[in-house]
Amino acid sequence: MNIRVGQGVDVHQLAEGYDLWLGGLKIPHHKGAVGHSDADVLIHAICDALLGAANLRDIGYHFPDTSSEFKGIDSKILLRRVTDLLFEKGWKVGNVDTTLILEQPKIKPYIEQMQETLAPLMGIETDAVSIKATTNETMGYVGRQEGVLAFATALIYR
Repeated sequence: MNIRVGQGVDVHQLAEGYDLWLGGLKIPHHKGAVGHSDADVLIHAICDALLGAANLRDIGYHFPDTSSEFKGIDSKILLRRVTDLLFEKGWKVGNVDTTLILEQPKIKPYIEQMQETLAPLMGIETDAVSIKATTNETMGYVGRQEGVLAFATALIYR
């Protein structure tokens, strides 16, 4: 069996007047992530981890922020397209392990629903989608609630 691992990182500024999309869900909060798409950092990090594992470059290469086609796009569509691209190359997703870093809001109440949203997009079971969350202990731009950060690791196989 051919196995590969990839990592992904994404960060977006937080500002009032934007929606906060995380893991494919619109999370109630007074600030949202700023970006060309819906700025879902968790999905973007997963996309980069999957693409990296398959040596298929990164999310910006496939979905450039200079393209009007992707303006405001639902990141779930991007994840499905990434997964389809991997399938075309003979890869299957084994699992993903992710970490969200933000001060507020608390993510624990949404983790199960995020897993249920993301797993079918990648063709895996919900228990193959690990989502963890932590704060930055009030340090730096994340600690000041100016941004949100996500890390992802993905295993793919043939």
